[in-house]
Amino acid sequence: LIGFFVNTLALRLDLSGSPSVSELLEQTKAQSLAAQRHQDIPFERVVDLLHPVRSLAHSPLFQVMFSWQNAVESSLELPGLEVLPLQPPHKVAQFDLTLFLREEEETIVGGIEYATSRFEPATIERYLGYFRTLLEAMVADDTQAVHRLSMIPGPERYQLLYEWNDTKTEFPADKCVHQLFEERAAQRPEAVAVVFEDQELTYEDLNLRANQLGNYLVKLGVGPEVRVGVCMERSLEMVVGLLGVLKAGGAYVPLDPVYPVDRLTYMVQDAKIEVLLTQSKLQKRLPDYAGRLIELDVDGELIASESGSSFVSVSKVTAENLAYVIYTSGSTGKPKGVTVEHRQVCNQLFWAGAALSLGWADRVLLKASFSFDPSILEIFLPLARGAQIIIAKPEGERDVDYLVRLVIEKAVTYVDLVPALLEQMLEHPTIKQWTSLRVMSSGAEILKPELVSAFYQSLSGELWNTYGPTEATVQSTFTACTTEEGQNVPIGRPIANTQIYILDACTQPVPQGVTGELYIGGAGVARGYLNRPELTAEKFLNDPFTDDPNGRMYRTGDLGRWLADGNIEFVGRNDNQ
Repeated sequence: LIGFFVNTLALRLDLSGSPSVSELLEQTKAQSLAAQRHQDIPFERVVDLLHPVRSLAHSPLFQVMFSWQNAVESSLELPGLEVLPLQPPHKVAQFDLTLFLREEEETIVGGIEYATSRFEPATIERYLGYFRTLLEAMVADDTQAVHRLSMIPGPERYQLLYEWNDTKTEFPADKCVHQLFEERAAQRPEAVAVVFEDQELTYEDLNLRANQLGNYLVKLGVGPEVRVGVCMERSLEMVVGLLGVLKAGGAYVPLDPVYPVDRLTYMVQDAKIEVLLTQSKLQKRLPDYAGRLIELDVDGELIASESGSSFVSVSKVTAENLAYVIYTSGSTGKPKGVTVEHRQVCNQLFWAGAALSLGWADRVLLKASFSFDPSILEIFLPLARGAQIIIAKPEGERDVDYLVRLVIEKAVTYVDLVPALLEQMLEHPTIKQWTSLRVMSSGAEILKPELVSAFYQSLSGELWNTYGPTEATVQSTFTACTTEEGQNVPIGRPIANTQIYILDACTQPVPQGVTGELYIGGAGVARGYLNRPELTAEKFLNDPFTDDPNGRMYRTGDLGRWLADGNIEFVGRNDNQ
């Protein structure tokens, strides 16, 4: 007889309930025997009964085949002839993956056939290593839960956890944010620090005014761990206010005056704010507040009568004290305060300043609300590096014509823009006149390859794609984009003193190319959530992959995967945020 006498058996296994290895093997055995009792039913008949969604791109019901070839090959002997088996060329894969195995003496041998439209040869080589490692783990202990078995060989595990996370860099971990500014003010006091429309402050002027405010706040009881509310529009006074709070040893809590009163009221009460800095014109927008209210414009003369000298020893603030509390809205919409210390901010500033080579000649655009942590790099990064802050007017971030005109007139060299705003600015007819730009970073949204191409067609600077939640202090990864990006622009590699882990539901590393949840460890991990110990314990975990007994990692809820070159691709969220 001549014909095709193979009938496909489709098997369904259930890995719910966390079965052990032995339980899975028993289940597999039972399912296989049950399927073989009905092996005479043609596979085509099964497909017709189930009515699956059909596609020419893949086989229905399953895409992975396992073939155990146990038929003994007998040699064919014919009188006067030497007979050799002929293997016809096979160039088309029937399924995405097919694993062929057979027994030769005391060894199991075989191979994988795969669709080259879906898999690279290097990927299949990795899969073979995963399969062997998984089998070894199953043989070692059949009482283990299947989902806890490791399938990553030692060398790749080391690469994922340590080689690609080898980011150790020296930074001033014992200093506070305002001290970095003071060092620059001492170097070049006459240099311009902040520009707002037709007003400006030199480093000396800014340091003097911040010292006076700091001394004033100290007399009101502000010191380490004391939270001070700041409800102000973007202005010179806002920068003075933030620095003054830090110099007094306190932590600032930004209260954006455009927020609804109910939200501001909740934040003031939750943070237990004892002192609130504001401007007289914003009084009608403020929530009911029983604490000490300071209007920097009205109380300016009183504050100016204070000493203009620095007083770090008086405030006794250290790098382990709070620098700020920024409220984010989480999945429930109820604001939660993220508490960040000076040392975490200093690591961010030190990395960004070095990576950008930021210096006295640079001008940084401040256009973000100070209630969002990108403002940290727009305010404190230039002050820590001797650059100028160019302040956009209130609501100016919503006016593309104004922003383009501002960055051109003020010769801005560094800016951070979300992709949506970047796209609008690139469409502006005069954008090519912005020749001063050196680096633009973009984050908070997915950056598309076509936007990267449009950027390099219009501007001569470098475009960075960045990623980082507030709970890990601004930016955690970055990459310099190229015009040759594929379908997705990667979010890059971890920054200095930062580790990125991509883990499964059991907080174990997933293999390269496999989607898992992003966890962030290292120097940027925030202290936690204010007044939310249960949520802090849920999201801020001990880091099991570091030698530091105090090491922690933040569970982001974001999904990603490692690419072959060590970059990370952002995939999405594990919830509806």
